[in-house]
Order: sequence, then C-alpha cells, then structure tokens
Amino acid sequence: MDRLLDSLAGWKPFSALVVGDFMLDQLVYGNAERLSADAPVPVLHVVRCEDRPGGSANVCLDLAALKGNVEAAGVTGDDPHGAILRQALSAEGVGVGMLMSDRSRPTTTKQNLIGLAQTRHPQKMFRVDYESKASLDPAVTGRLLDAVRAAVSGVDVVCIEDYNKGVCGEAVCQGVIRAARKAGKPVFVDPARIADYSKYRGATAITPNRNEAEHATGLRTLDDESGGPGESAARVAHALVTALDLEAVVLTLDRHGALLLERDGSPVAVPTVAREVYDVTGAGDMFLAALAAGRANDLPWFESVRLANAAAGLEVEVFGVQPIPLERVHQFLLDQAGRLAGKVRPLAALMPEVEARRRLGQRVVFTNGCFDILHTGHVTLLERAKALGDYLVVGLNTDASVSRLKGPSRPVNAQDDRARVLSSLAAVDAVTFFDEDTPLRLIETIRPAVLAKGSDYTKDRVVGADLVESWGGRVELIDLVPGKSTSATIRRAGIAAG
Repeated sequence: MDRLLDSLAGWKPFSALVVGDFMLDQLVYGNAERLSADAPVPVLHVVRCEDRPGGSANVCLDLAALKGNVEAAGVTGDDPHGAILRQALSAEGVGVGMLMSDRSRPTTTKQNLIGLAQTRHPQKMFRVDYESKASLDPAVTGRLLDAVRAAVSGVDVVCIEDYNKGVCGEAVCQGVIRAARKAGKPVFVDPARIADYSKYRGATAITPNRNEAEHATGLRTLDDESGGPGESAARVAHALVTALDLEAVVLTLDRHGALLLERDGSPVAVPTVAREVYDVTGAGDMFLAALAAGRANDLPWFESVRLANAAAGLEVEVFGVQPIPLERVHQFLLDQAGRLAGKVRPLAALMPEVEARRRLGQRVVFTNGCFDILHTGHVTLLERAKALGDYLVVGLNTDASVSRLKGPSRPVNAQDDRARVLSSLAAVDAVTFFDEDTPLRLIETIRPAVLAKGSDYTKDRVVGADLVESWGGRVELIDLVPGKSTSATIRRAGIAAG
C-alpha cells in the first residue's frame, strides 16, 4: 500500500475554519413535459423543493464528511434564507457562531429550477440568483475579523472560499491570512475568477482551475490541443507562487488532473481517473476541502493532491452538490490501487488492503481450492461466495501442493495460469497462493468474516471453521452444480487424472 492509503487507514479527525461567501441553494424539482400555451417555453410543474447549504457552506459540509470539526465564518442577510442556512449547517454539526447577519444585504440564494422528464436524469433548466456583490460594511468586516482572530489558534487549517460576492474583499482576506500566519496555521484558498489575486498574498496555497488561473495571470495553460499540464501550465504556477508568496499552488486541469508546484520545487503532474461527468457543481469545493484535510493529516503535498483529485472526481459523478464521505474516497482509492497492483498478490502485499476494507466495515469472504480446469461449477461457487460479503479472497494451491493432493499428473494448468484465469472473474477480488496442504495459515492471517466451501464438505471437515467462528465469523456451505467437477471434465477430455 502507498503512503496515501496508509494515512487513510490511520486518519485522524481535524478542525477547520471556513471563511467565505455562504449561500443557500434551493432546488425546485418539477415535471417538464409540456410547453406553455402562450409561449414556446417549458412549463415546470413543481413536485418538491429542497434547501441545501451552498458556496462556502458546501466546503464546510465537505470538510465534515472528511471527519473535520468545522466552524463557519462569513456574512448572511438578516432574513429567512439566512436562518434556513444556519439551521442546515448546525444540523450537520458545523459551528455557525461566526456567521454575521447584515441587514443591508440578502443571503445569497441560488434557486435552481430542475426538470424531470420521462423518468430521465434531472436536468437543470434555469437559475434565479438573489445576491449582493457590494463590499462589506467596515463594521461588519471588523466583527468578522475579530471572531476569526479569536478562533484561529484553535483550528488545524483555514480555508477561504471566494465566490466574489463581496465578503472576501482584500481587508477580510488579508486579515484572515495575517491572523492565521501569526497563529502558525495554513491557509488554503479557492480563488474567485478575478483578474487580481493580490488579496490572497501570503496564503499557504491556492487552487485555481485552468480558466481562473489564465484570467488572473494573462498566461495560457495549454501547450497544445491536448491541454495536458506542460510547460505553459508550469509557467502559470511559477508566476502565482512568486507573485503571491505561496508555499504551493495547485492548478486543477479537469480531465488532465492537477499540476502541483511547491516553492523552490519542480512542477509535478498529478493525474486523475477518467470520469463520466454528470455535474461539475461543487467539484472545486470538494477539491479544496480534501486538500486541506490531507494537509491537516500531515500528508505530503503530492498525496494531498491525489486525495483531492479523487474526492473531486467522485463529486462530478453525482447530481448537484453532495459531500463525498471519507469512506467513499478511501474505497475508490483502494479499488484503484487494487487495479494497478493486480488481483494476484502475495499474502504480505494483500493484507494491508484486507485490513483497510475491514476497517471500512466490509465483510471479507475467503474460499480456497486448486481450480485446475475452471468450469461452471467453479464460477457458480465463486459468484455465490462473493454474494456473501464485499471482498472475496481466493486461496489457490501452488503446483507442488496440488501434486501432493491430486497426484503427479496434476495440475493440468500451472499455478500462474490458474491464477490469471481466476483473476479475470468479476466475482474474485484477490488471489493469493498457499503451498501447504491446507489453507489454515491463510485463514489465520486473513481472518475472514465468511469462510465459504462447497456443500460436498460438512462443517466439521472445513479447515479453519472453528477459528472463523471463534472471532464471530461464519461458515457457509454452497450448493454445487450437479455433474460439474474438475475430475469429470478431465475424464471427458481423456486426460489421465493420476
């Protein structure tokens, strides 16, 4: 397992302060199956409404989903939407004591009209915004900064989420950054799409996307039509690090992943996995939250960006803004690592993943056999074994072990060939060899929640049954497919069974 997965296995809760533009997202769902009689426009027949925290509030929920203890600091209107927003954040455990009310401005509210037609995926049709981009009143700015200064020493990380709605002006940004630096706390900024980034000077890191970075620097990030993170993106990153006195900059480059540049370091491309993009809403918020959470857990920059890439990638696969829990990110990274490592692994290389999956609450299933000539009976047994849990490990007899059990003419297929065929099955998550006559050593080490064998065994004849039951696991005997066996297949093929 790599360092990121090791860190996720030992993840510790952290505390965070989020400063920025807090919003309320209103989702108005309705059937959109006809046009108006008086104009060629869709008619939305409303069936339900939802209120969700948005903007910087979404960063708070993302951090909470990553096991953070979060405090929100910002400004809302003194209105019903502001009350709904505070209540929604409080319900998720986010502290709202530093959300200031300002009667001179409305709570930023984005009302999304979402059509449902012929049972297809929901589709956003239109959005109505209620907001003010006016600069904060100096008295409100003072109250906000006083609250931040009093709280910053008690958190691990500070996030600034700027949507250019008037809250994150230069006075607020620089006041927060100075207070955090004085307290020795890192500040992570998701910048607005603005031309002048000077208000972020002195932050620890910023995470602009490609368009934001080009708008702020006047430089292109593309070397060619491929759009990959080449020399052009590196020049943009260098320009930002130098101009803003940053410890690092992370350029997010959509399907091309991210480019990380640490001060006095070289640019590093951090790839991402290709996704079925459903809705990019909230991906930047999730990226910022995961980056900050990774650094709060003492992850190096590269691993923190990998974590942020994974979390943001999962975000774009869902509709609307949905915080991605740490467990879901961990699961994805485990699956990705498993694909890269392959299913066939020595026991020592397999165990970190087994233990990680067990910590995630997954049930590990174990079965074993020679699987010399794979047939329908084998496939059925393995599919039914996988259905008993979440992660199926197959213990495979080595060639020497098969010969001792079956005779010198067996196995027909060598162990590497048998393992490769097994690993091609969707039901099989991992294959590991054992050279002993029984799989007892594997069972003792893996400690499966379920031990599966064919029903040609009785429980008293299943090796390791008593052990598995001693730690609260269970033994399952799976019905065999009549007439399907390796010996019968060998006889029909005219191969000497030995």
